[in-house]
Amino acid sequence: MPKIVSIGTYQPPYTLQQINAEELTRELFYEKIPRLERYLKVFETGDIETRHFCVPAEWHRTEHTFEERNNLYIELATNYSVEVITSCLQNDAFLHTPITTEEIDAIIFVSSTGISTPSIDARVMNRLPFSDRLKRIPLWGLGCAGGAAGVSRAYDFCKAHPQAKVLVVCVELCSLTFQQNDFSKSNLIGASLFADGAACILVCGDDVTTLTKKRIPSILTTGSKWMPDSENVMGWNIKNNGLHVIFQKSIPSIITSWFGPFIEQFLAEQQLYSEQLNHFIAHPGGKKVLKAYEDTLYLTEQKTDVSREILKRHGNMSSPTVLYVLEQFMLRECNVNDTGLLVALGPGFCAEAVLLKWRE
Repeated sequence: MPKIVSIGTYQPPYTLQQINAEELTRELFYEKIPRLERYLKVFETGDIETRHFCVPAEWHRTEHTFEERNNLYIELATNYSVEVITSCLQNDAFLHTPITTEEIDAIIFVSSTGISTPSIDARVMNRLPFSDRLKRIPLWGLGCAGGAAGVSRAYDFCKAHPQAKVLVVCVELCSLTFQQNDFSKSNLIGASLFADGAACILVCGDDVTTLTKKRIPSILTTGSKWMPDSENVMGWNIKNNGLHVIFQKSIPSIITSWFGPFIEQFLAEQQLYSEQLNHFIAHPGGKKVLKAYEDTLYLTEQKTDVSREILKRHGNMSSPTVLYVLEQFMLRECNVNDTGLLVALGPGFCAEAVLLKWRE
């Protein structure tokens, strides 16, 4: 069974309290959106206290072209990738000795908040001494599901190549996509919810001997689910001035009617019920999303407390967020044979599930 050996996360430099984010949004949209005060309540009811961004709040007071936004995305996504890769491979909370970038066989780079060809991983390879035989697997457009999908693809790679060491790098700079001239409700909800972040995990195949300081999760199996004709549930509208968020209010009800049965079937295939899960490692898409998980999978609030805490301290960072949640579980002293389920939802509309078991 491939295993998740180490992890690294990065906190962007500009921290904004939610109340200050609300004030800035009020300033930008004053007299432009009818019933603005009513919509601004999402800032107060979303259970988010702080978020972290790659640009200061003042950056949003002036207009920026798509070209300017995307050039900044390329620069900062490269920088943040270097940070989290280095953190992951040198993380002495998990590793007895650091692992060099020359030892890495493949890199899966996940992002949906900017465009780069060559992809960011190629730019990172000019900054860190990877092998020039490294296999590159960029994933774009999976949004919030991207982190879990990256873990799943690393599992697939390591099943095929049991001697492989694979990095999954997730970087999202949601703040660079904010549109100050988009007066839709989706844009307001996005302004109250999304943030920036970066994370990296190291997944190793069965034949890799790596000495770790803690019990680490092995990946038992993975599952994916796609909903036909659901392109308008979540994603981007791409316009002349950049990426405009699509975010339907139906997502919590989709979790109940569509995601819940998928997870029940996925677990049943492994002779498991949701009540048997020791750990629930959920991408915290928002307060209502976490509540929908609890209701449809019969989970207590205690099972979602780590996801809730990450949402409170970081907001929704899209693809890296579930890896921030995973990091907290990996830092705990989990018991041998504990079972965990890592899940995320994203554009498509789609779901990703990863079943974990902690080993010595």
